[in-house]
Amino acid sequence: MVVKLNEDRRRKFIWSEISYFSKWWDGIDSQKKDAVKSLLSNGQLEIVTGGWVMSDEASTHYFAIIDQLIEGHQWLERNLGVKPRSSWAVDPFGHSPTMTYLLKRSGFSNMLIQRIHYAIKKHFSIMKSLEFYWRQNWDLGSNTDIFCHMMPFYSYDIPHTCGPDPKICCQFDFKRLPGGRISCPWRVPPEAIHDGNVNHRAWMLLDQYRKKSKLFRTKVLLAPLGDDFRYSESSEWDQQYQNYQKIFDYLNSHPELHVKIQFGTLSDYFDALHTVDTQLKKGTKSFPVLSGDFFTYADRDDHYWSGYFTSRPFYKRMDRIMESYLRATEILYSLARLQAQKYKKTNLFPSSSHYQLLTEARRNLGLFQHHDAITGTAKDWVVVDYGTRLFHSFMNLKIIIRDSAHILILKDKDAYSYNPSIPFLRMESEQQSQDSLPQKTIIKLSMQPRYLVIHNPYEQERHSVVSVYVSSSKVKVLSDSGKPVVIQISAVWEGHNTISNEAYQISFVAHLLPLSLKTYQLVESVSSESHLAMYTVYNTEAISETVFKIKEMKSNADDITIENSYIKLDFSRSGLMERMTNKEDGKNHEVKVEFTWYGTRNGRDRSGAYLFLPDGEAKPYISADPPFIRVTHGRIYSEVTCLFPNLKHNVRLYNVQGIEAQSVEVANILDIRGEYNREIAMRISSDINSQKRFYTDLNGYQIQPRLTMSKLPLQANVYPMTTMAYIQDDGFRLTLLSAQSLGVASLKNGQIEVIMDRRLMQDDYRGLGQGVQDNKITANLFRILLEKRNGDNMKEETKSVSYPSFLSHITSSFLNHQVITMTVNPDINIPHLLNEFSPLVSSMPCDIHLVNLRTIQAKEDSGPSDEAALILHRKGFDCRFSNRSGVPCSLTQGKVLVHKLFNEFTVQSLIPSSLSLMHSLPDTRNISEINMSPMEISTFRLQLR
Repeated sequence: MVVKLNEDRRRKFIWSEISYFSKWWDGIDSQKKDAVKSLLSNGQLEIVTGGWVMSDEASTHYFAIIDQLIEGHQWLERNLGVKPRSSWAVDPFGHSPTMTYLLKRSGFSNMLIQRIHYAIKKHFSIMKSLEFYWRQNWDLGSNTDIFCHMMPFYSYDIPHTCGPDPKICCQFDFKRLPGGRISCPWRVPPEAIHDGNVNHRAWMLLDQYRKKSKLFRTKVLLAPLGDDFRYSESSEWDQQYQNYQKIFDYLNSHPELHVKIQFGTLSDYFDALHTVDTQLKKGTKSFPVLSGDFFTYADRDDHYWSGYFTSRPFYKRMDRIMESYLRATEILYSLARLQAQKYKKTNLFPSSSHYQLLTEARRNLGLFQHHDAITGTAKDWVVVDYGTRLFHSFMNLKIIIRDSAHILILKDKDAYSYNPSIPFLRMESEQQSQDSLPQKTIIKLSMQPRYLVIHNPYEQERHSVVSVYVSSSKVKVLSDSGKPVVIQISAVWEGHNTISNEAYQISFVAHLLPLSLKTYQLVESVSSESHLAMYTVYNTEAISETVFKIKEMKSNADDITIENSYIKLDFSRSGLMERMTNKEDGKNHEVKVEFTWYGTRNGRDRSGAYLFLPDGEAKPYISADPPFIRVTHGRIYSEVTCLFPNLKHNVRLYNVQGIEAQSVEVANILDIRGEYNREIAMRISSDINSQKRFYTDLNGYQIQPRLTMSKLPLQANVYPMTTMAYIQDDGFRLTLLSAQSLGVASLKNGQIEVIMDRRLMQDDYRGLGQGVQDNKITANLFRILLEKRNGDNMKEETKSVSYPSFLSHITSSFLNHQVITMTVNPDINIPHLLNEFSPLVSSMPCDIHLVNLRTIQAKEDSGPSDEAALILHRKGFDCRFSNRSGVPCSLTQGKVLVHKLFNEFTVQSLIPSSLSLMHSLPDTRNISEINMSPMEISTFRLQLR
């Protein structure tokens, strides 16, 4: 690239992903680096988007999209001093307006997209609306508008970018000249350009350009020249640039053709377009304004790309756990560094080495947001590489969390010392490998107290149930004040009818302040506050000797119910939930859970990693033997567990006050490794009259209303769900909250169904070259929330915007930011610990979410600076839902008084910035009050001391 661009100033080139670019950059000498910088400054080379990757837009959460944008933009600022201004997304399989919002907030004014349903492309071409301003559906003004170019044809390769006829366009992809490794499938090869054929060839190409330009509103035309795995050898650079230059010289030297043609970058195109547009425009907007999203993508026939919304769900879950841990680590690390400075412990706290690990974790998570990673559309060995990187960084994040918590929880900071080989704290659960589920470790009890340190990574106060495994059923838990707390002792089941004699699970309610660390003591001793769980089991043999009361039922004649102070649940004889009573109004609703299988169709076109091509409606999941059912009744929680051949299904209610008890927790562990061309789904059927409408979130950021269309094939009605989906009628809303991204649909009135795993034996011809057969034992986690709607009518339902309820937001946050439990190492002398480390004065305002507190890298080296990026999101919520009890925070109309935010720390400066830190804002100054509008995400440069 460096050599070829330098040969001729007229040559241009664009590059998008920084993960790959940075790898190359690290291996070149300073002379080459200077050459790259001069190519950037003279406009021959442009970095477009400049994120760590070109991210997927369906399965990704906005936290991770922002994080990989920051990682890329910060790298560019430090190494190249450039700020991208145009975005290039040619390969994500469908496009989300969340991405456009984040780009706009980062300072972009133009963007390009490609993979859009072919029928939409056709319609937009007819309407000449392929170029438009994309506006958020909740924006009443035009603040969120960003100019968007939609490529009109099937693909981004050269056969599909010069004009409507790929047979002709392919002849102008000069890498396909006869004698090369690739040729044109239309069987007419390119010809090298020379004086004898330039006239004819230039006319052929110009004819395609003219036809393509008829689809657009201006006379400026873009024709990208590239493809996957291109420009990797110098011969290709010569073939493309030299042959095109001859065509350009010919066209430009014939004024009667009325053509001006040249190589350009993406921003060259947008600049030329806006210049022409400004000349034409006399105060009117010459481009349409659009809102909404572009899912679900189909590239031909009924080939809808709704399979990848679920493919490789093990890693979709791992991704979200990793995001939660990365955020918790960023915040604790930022605070621990400040404490180390304050107490003169900077020489002991491993600030720099941990920052290296943190940077690596950001990059490994960023890499996984790629449109072939989180999507589940990579080859098996590539998936293992992604998984290994995530797992490696997950272990490192745990090290940073425990080392940061160590200095923060000590009462006397002088007692702080750091010994990596004997850590002060240990995580209470461990994951053995990149493709296994985490296992709890057993805490050995004695008369000497064992200490738990529990971290609440969320910015709201919470009452959360904490469960740990201990070595004895005689156990007492003491709170920070030394008082015994109420605990439930439950059996640790090994298989369906064996109880462990080595381990007992204890569960208690921890009251945790926002972002706090809190200590509890565990002692081996009999306590009046300990309550053994009681069990009823169905369809199983006798159970060995145990301290627990177990009632054995041969048949399930009686009704199974569990309840808490908010909800009562009724279950069928097969152990699946059937009805739900809301105790607030005593109304009993059908909320029925069932499992189903999808097959794939016969013939050449079958489901694969990308495509969902079912063989008709789902068939019920039927097992030959009745399922083993276990009902647990306990002081802290009650649950019903069913074991089917492919599935362990667990429905739990918490007996606590507040948020955790107002929804039903559903946890499934799936194993479909023995299946053949099948996909397993969970269907929730209710008596809600949803009238074919349902709502899914986009990237955990906003809600997009959906309409199930019977004239479309089943697979077209499946949409991505990142964190939630809901249905509603005049009286109620039923929400499914999810801790992992999956495909979701509402195929019949009152239903929500989620596809949880898929095993497919063949390729679906979209470039992967294999099926999806590397299934793992996969855990997925949900919450079901049924809420009453106040004074509403169905006219609302046709609006293009909808918001989650307040309770739904906070339940989703608790589900996605679970408490982190650590144990203090018993083999060391334990110094005095704080009862609680609480960095915030109080909970954040109810609707303001602390997205991140991310220590910014120093300018000089790869270590940390004294600045952190404080990223806040003011959530939009539907205020027509009763607030219910248990929400210990207040609303402040989007105001945050920063100087009254932190407990132990003083704000030195707070300066507003663009989202990814790329630009400082026009009126940049130190502020003391933040004001945010609903839905706004903003970044501030924060210095604490």
